Formats: sequence, C-alpha cells, structure tokens
Amino acid sequence: MNIAAYIDHTILKANTSVAEIEKLCAEAREFQFAAVCVPPPYIKLATELLAGTNVKTATVIGFPFGYANTAAKMAESQAAIKDGADELDVVVNLIEIKRGNWDYLKHEISDLTQYIHQEGKIIKVIVESGILSEEELIKCCEILGPVNIDFMKTSTGYAEKGASTQAVEIMRAHLPQHIQIKASGGIRDYTFAAQLVNAGATRLGCSAGVAIVKGENNSANIGDY
Repeated sequence: MNIAAYIDHTILKANTSVAEIEKLCAEAREFQFAAVCVPPPYIKLATELLAGTNVKTATVIGFPFGYANTAAKMAESQAAIKDGADELDVVVNLIEIKRGNWDYLKHEISDLTQYIHQEGKIIKVIVESGILSEEELIKCCEILGPVNIDFMKTSTGYAEKGASTQAVEIMRAHLPQHIQIKASGGIRDYTFAAQLVNAGATRLGCSAGVAIVKGENNSANIGDY
C-alpha cells in the first residue's frame, strides 16, 4: 500500500519550534503525506510552506483534554479556519462522557460540525478510545454517526493508551460507512500502521511518518507486504 497517503504528519508538543515546523512541512512535501497536523499558532506558517501541494493543513481543537466548553472550542475553530486550516481535530469532552451526559456530546459536536462544514472544512472527532470502555466507544459511534462528522479519531497521544486495532474495528463496525476513521497515538512503525489500515483506518496520525514510509519500502523489498 502507499502508506504515505494515509499519514497526517504530526508535531503537537508544547515547545514546538519554527525549525521543526519547517522540517515537518518539507518532509510532507517530499513524501506527499495526506496532511500535516500542527499546533494552532503554526497554522499560517504551515499553510504557506505547503502552498502549491496537495498536502492539507490540520490542527487541534480543545487539545489535549477536551474539557474546554463548547463556546471556547467554537472560538478556536473559527480562529483556526481564519488562519487557513483545512482540517480540525476536535477533542470531545471526556468528563461529560464519563458522567454519561450523552446529550452534551451530541449537541457540542453537532454545533461544531455544522460550523466547520459550513466553512467547507473537515472535522475529525477525537474520542480518546484508550480510556473509554467498549460500551462507551460504541455509544460515541451511535451518537456521532448521525451527526455526520467526517472522521472519528482514536486518540490524542496524551492518554496512557493510544491507537489499537480493536478500537478501529469497533468504530468501523458501529459507524456509518461514509464516516472515516483516523488512528493515532503510538504508531511508530510500518507493521502497526498497516495493521491499523487493514482494520479500517483511512488516516494515521503519526510523528514517525518518515520512519513508517521507509519501513514500508524496506518491507516491500523483502516481500513482507
């Protein structure tokens, strides 16, 4: 498979530098990744560096814990789109999920999806599957499927457990087919990346994108995939 086409090449650490964003975007141009995912202050720079390519600029909203209120997430989304973001990865309010406040989840993501789609952009909803029970993950699928989000995303990378093939399989079994799945968190090699794609992921959020692509090339040379 052309694994590069699945990858959101990502850097989201708090002390990310301009040089690191320049390197990230240069690699994205070279390997033709699907997108870069950068902190909100770097949206404009990434967009400028990727001008003339097919690589999208993604950013995060309510990151990493998701417990900002809806108005704050809406303001973040408006600012991100104004700065040039193509795709917005929004963290759900995990506190409300754990409290069983499913109406909050539905209304928050409905409002954000409506706005983001109105602006012609993509919304990926991060549910932090590693700290949800299977029942909670299925409930997220049941509630967010009818909202018509573009992607459900496994993880922020900040919880104790990131992406898993099991979580991707559960999502794929309980989401409408037109809603895509992004796996992220702890994807560091081609073998795991390929397993996630085979489980149903159509995007991969990775900081190790270059190593993953090189791993695919090496695997192809020895006939592993």
